[in-house]
Amino acid sequence: MLDADPFSSHLFVFCNRSRDKLKLLFWHNNGFWLWYRRLERERFWWPNGHEPAPVMLSVRELSWLLEGLNPKRVQAHKRAQFELL
Repeated sequence: MLDADPFSSHLFVFCNRSRDKLKLLFWHNNGFWLWYRRLERERFWWPNGHEPAPVMLSVRELSWLLEGLNPKRVQAHKRAQFELL
């Protein structure tokens, strides 16, 4: 069951059981955008069925997911923090 509002500005990503297809759903103004991605030989990373809550991903992590990487294992550069003088 989808507990979040599909008419929000969130992007919803769904995966099939064999993990070779993704659907992305996004509400914009007066209709839904639906993107579909199908892999020929590989499988997408997807959280196991034991996770109780939806997984929140950053834009960077979503990009990694679509590239076939596990966004929870990829280590990005740490964000640089500077102090203003």
